[in-house]
Parts: sequence; structure tokens; C-alpha cells
Amino acid sequence: MKLVIVESPTKARTISKYLGKEYEVRASVGHIRDLPKSNKKAIDISGGFIPHYEIVQGKEKIIQELKSSARKASEVLLTTDPDREGEAIAWHIAQVLGLEDPKRVVVHEITKRAIEEALKNPRSIDANLKKAQEARRVLDRLVGYELSELIWKKVRYGLSAGRVQSPALRILMEREREIRAFKPENYWVIAGEFKTNKDVVLVLACEERPSEEREAERILGIAKGGKWRVLGVEQREATRNPRPPFTTSTLQQTASSRLGYSPARTMVVAQKLYEQGLISYMRTDSLNIGADAMGDIHQEIERGFGKEYLYPRHYTTSSKVAQEAHEAIRPTDISKGKAGAKSDEVKLYELIWQRTMASQMAAAKVLRTKISANVEAKESIPDFSTTGSVIAFPGWLKADPRARGEEVELPQVEKGEAIILADLTSEKKETEPPPRYTEAGLVKELEKRGIGRPSTYAAIIKTISDRGYVEKAGRALKPTDTGEVVSDFLEKNFAGYISDSFTAEMENDLDDIANGKKEYAATLKRFYGPFSKEIKAKGKLEKATNLGEADPQFKCPICGSGMVIKLGRNGKFLSCKKFPGCTGARTIDGREIEGPKETGEICPECGGKLVEREGRYGRFVSCSNYPKCKYIKPSSAKASDGRGKTGIACPKCNKGEMVERRGRYGIFYGCSNYPQCKYAIKAKPTGDVCPKCGALMMEGTKTIPERCSNKECVNHNPHKIKK
Repeated sequence: MKLVIVESPTKARTISKYLGKEYEVRASVGHIRDLPKSNKKAIDISGGFIPHYEIVQGKEKIIQELKSSARKASEVLLTTDPDREGEAIAWHIAQVLGLEDPKRVVVHEITKRAIEEALKNPRSIDANLKKAQEARRVLDRLVGYELSELIWKKVRYGLSAGRVQSPALRILMEREREIRAFKPENYWVIAGEFKTNKDVVLVLACEERPSEEREAERILGIAKGGKWRVLGVEQREATRNPRPPFTTSTLQQTASSRLGYSPARTMVVAQKLYEQGLISYMRTDSLNIGADAMGDIHQEIERGFGKEYLYPRHYTTSSKVAQEAHEAIRPTDISKGKAGAKSDEVKLYELIWQRTMASQMAAAKVLRTKISANVEAKESIPDFSTTGSVIAFPGWLKADPRARGEEVELPQVEKGEAIILADLTSEKKETEPPPRYTEAGLVKELEKRGIGRPSTYAAIIKTISDRGYVEKAGRALKPTDTGEVVSDFLEKNFAGYISDSFTAEMENDLDDIANGKKEYAATLKRFYGPFSKEIKAKGKLEKATNLGEADPQFKCPICGSGMVIKLGRNGKFLSCKKFPGCTGARTIDGREIEGPKETGEICPECGGKLVEREGRYGRFVSCSNYPKCKYIKPSSAKASDGRGKTGIACPKCNKGEMVERRGRYGIFYGCSNYPQCKYAIKAKPTGDVCPKCGALMMEGTKTIPERCSNKECVNHNPHKIKK
């Protein structure tokens, strides 16, 4: 019997289907060893940055089962993922099981053909790949722990900094400063509705946008007082070429813009598709497609669309570190237009299928038209014009119709034709600051600057979100007060270590270790020596939570003294200068913050006193022994005068009542039995239940007064149900 070891149980089940009885397939369920939480025990710096690993808690039983199977096996084949992380997991398994000659099997897609081929060509564990992963892990631990310890002392306990997360936060803060410094300017948009000889409406807009109202009024006056004629009708044929197949980065960006998936969610769903054998490996920066897969794609295009739609293409990446041995993300069986066990898997698979097919198809031909006109008058005004486009030949858009965009077909007019002005409007607007980064935009920016690698983008964004450094403003990422203070502190004191150039150079060093061009210990030593000196030198800095003097108009509500701006757990606030002698405080906009008030009740968990406090999202009741006791009274989310009550029982626990709450993203409705019950919906429940799934119905919009609160139910978006 031969033993095949993979990371995931799902992957193990998929591979088992393709192998005979002579194979046993088992899963390690991810890493079986890791660095200990204590930094002092984790790395022997003086000994050459030697990491000391420990068995991951809870993995003891899995290891015993793997050892038992390995003793019975004639051969052990380590078939973990085809990247540095997978190589490291394989090495750890070999170490723990005591394998003398471990065989490494590399599979880029979980199909019968790929697995059988890989089993014929096992290799040894790649020491350089393993060293590169180890260097990244050790480097991140050294930077993360030592910078974080300083952040704990200078900002607040529990926060963190990191080699890659801190540059990402810095990028967001740089954009935020641009937005704050932006000074809007006025401009006027002037547009007119015209009737043609065929009595068809044509909308034209002024090509220049005046910045002064006087100029806008001049254009309006002249435009209304003369006869209009068509100056020209320009038509030209343009081509739209398809985009390359997906890499990790472009998949995350497109899934965000089209499906609304976060990078982390995209990677979780893609991992499931890969483990089911439906797509090739999803952590890649290569645009390459293998010869066998390319042949299947070309056949499927001819079969599904016709020969005229086929246009074989080969894409090359501009990245210096792209591994061409890997492939782009593609379906393993292109004949399957739809696949996946759950709705999010089906949607992501369809996106990958469409992009893969489109990448090998003919260019779309578009007929672009521009119509311009002006008024016959003594004084000249800018031309009015409009543009439109019509798809002459869909090409690759046939496979990826959502990439088509809007088609604007213009009416038939001729040069010199008279048109009649029916209506003219002028709208005052302001120039807008640069937009905040969305998750997709940040991934694109990180890739552009060489910060991180495909496997780390999702983790970077998740980390800065989990730490409370950013929050969502719609789909955009907005730095919080805490994020701003942490970033300012690091930029001021460790600018060199969170710069684009330093972070990108370290990534290149890690790639060089993977390629055998640089040595592990020497690379880490070259970095750590200056870094540790810098950390020690900055240990005497003042607390970063003291943000300067407050506006003199705001006085302490208790003693009347002046106030200073400070950073608290809920953001910036105003504190009395005499603190801790005086505890007077105000919100950042000057409203008095009332201190904790005893309610006369006893904490059911520790026997302490319950107090009413001011929180980020309003007042609530909790234990006075916080942070030792974290009890929060479930009903404290409700207003004391009864506002926010709905009278509707929680359908999950049947103990609490649905009440109005205010969270990071606004008002929502949740169970009053929180935190014991965390059931919540995003709008006010109506009291009805959904006839389709039985979930609570909630308030909708003017056109859809009521909708199901269950996102998976068709009644959640009833306007999309086909009649």
C-alpha cells in the first residue's frame, strides 16, 4: 500500500476517487507544526535564525494516524500544494513522521490525468523553496513581534504592525491625506435635448465644462437664441481584445467588482473549487496555459461558438518572479460551463470559465460613432457632442457578455442637418477628490508596487480589517482613527522599513532564496542587525496617543480646564489636560461624554457591579470589572425608553426580541439576547415570514416594500425572479 498525504480532507476525497485500492489518501488538515506563540522560544537568532517548531495544538491525533499509516505503507508520497507553503508543509510532515527518503508529488490540478502523471514523476523536497517559506515566516515574526511590542507601549495593547500589513495601511493613509488636502472646484455641465428631422430625440453635451457661472450663462444664452446644425458624424471601427486568463490578483479584483466578493472570500471559494478538482491551482502569477488544456479550450470554442470565434493567443507576464511552470487559473474540464456545490462556487467558477474561454477568442469589433453640433450665432460657443457604440462582431464578448458594457446606438443624422433645441439644462457640480481604494483596488496597487505575493493579498487586507485599522465606507476602505495613529507613528519612526522599495526588495530576496541565489541566514542577518538597533533606539519615544491641543473653545465639562486630543478604543476624543486628576471628556466634535453610571444590578458572571457606558455605537450596560470580565447585558442594545423594540421574537433562539442596533455600517436589527445569540438582519423585520423558506421578512424599498432576510432565498431579491 502507498500512502498519499495532502493538506485538505476535501482534496483527499477528490484524489481518492482517481486512485486504486493500492493507495491510501490522508489529510494533514493544514500545518501540523508552527512557531510557538512566545517569541523568545521561537527563533534562535544568534544560532543563525533557527526556528523552533511546535506541534499545532489539536493535531496530535492526526499525527498519530499519519504515523500509523506510514508504518504500513511501502511508499509515502507528499502531495501538498505546489507552492512554498505546500513545500514547507511537506517538509514538516516528513520531519514529524521520520521519513528517510520523502517523495514529493506536485499536482497543479486535481484531475485523474494530472495525478497519474505526477505520481510517475516524484521528486525530493525542494530545500530552497522550504527555506524561502521559512525565511518569510521568521522575517514576519521578527518584524511583527518587535514592532508590535513597541506599538503596544506607544499606542495600545493588542494592536499590531507587520512587514507587509503596515505598507498596505500606509498606502491607504496616503490616499486619505490626498482626499483631505483636496480643494473642490466648481464646474457646470450643460446638456441639451434636440429633435432630428425624423422626430427622434438626440442628447448632446457641451464638450467644455466652464468653471465660472458667468461663462455657463453666456453659453446658455447663445445656445437658446439660434439655429442648430449637425457639424459632423464620425464613424470608425475599433477592436476590443480579450484580457489574459486569471492570475490570483486579477481573479480577486474581478470577483470583487463583479460579484462583490472580498479577496479573502474569493480565495476560500477558489480553494474549494481546486480541492474538488474543478479548477487549476489558484495561487499563481503565471498567464501560461498548458498545451493539453489549450487544445481542449480551442475545441470547445469551435464547438460552442464557431471557427470564426477562435483566435489562439499566448500571454506572457511582465512579472520577474512569475513561475511559468505554474499555469493561470482555469477550469480543469473546459466542457463544464457550470460547476460547484454552492452558489458562490458556481458564480466564481463561471467567472473563471468565461475569462479562460474569452482569452482564446477573436477580438470584438465595435463601431464607434461621434455626433457633434453647434449653433449659428455671432458669438462662438464650444461644440456639443455625444458618442455611441454598436457591437459589429461580438468575438470574445460572446463568452463573457458582462464585459460588454452599455451599448448606445445613436439616431441617423447627416452633416449639415438642422436639429431643433427642445430643452437645455445647466447643472453645477464640484470636482471630486481621488477615490478611496476598494479591496480590489488595493490588491492591484500592492501588486503594482511589488508588495506581497499572490498568496498574501487576501491575508493583508483581512489583517488590517481585523485590527480595526480600516473600515468599510460603502465598498471603499477608510482608515480609522486607530489606523491613522498607528500609520503616522510608523511613517515617522520606521519609514524605511514600511517603504515600497524596502518591502519589494525583501520580496525579491525571498524569491532569490527560493531560486538558490541567496543564503537564508545571511539574508536575515543583513536585515535584522539594523532593524533591532532601530527598535531599541525608539523605545524612549512618547506615547503616540497624545495628538496635540484641542480647540480652545472646548473646555473640560468637569473642571473647566483646557483639553487635549487623545486616541481611545473608540477613536479620537477630547480629554482634560489634568487627567488622571480630572476625568472630564468630550467627543471629538465637543459633546460631553458621560462617565460610567451604576445601574444597581449585579454582574451574573463575576458578581461585580453593572454600569452603563458610552460606546462607539451608543450606550450599553456591562460589568464594571472590564477587561477582566467582559459581560455585556443582552438587553442593553435597546434604548431605555423602549425605542428600537420591534415586539418580534428572535427566530433562532426564541428567547430574545429583535431590536434596533447601530453598528459599524449603520442601523441593523439583532437579537436582544446578544452575545448569547448573534442572529441579525440588515433591515427592520415586518413580522411576516417568507413563504419560500420561513425566514423573517424585512422592510425593503419603495418599489419592493418587503423582502426575505435570508440571502440564499430567491425572495431576498424578488425583483430578479423571472415571471
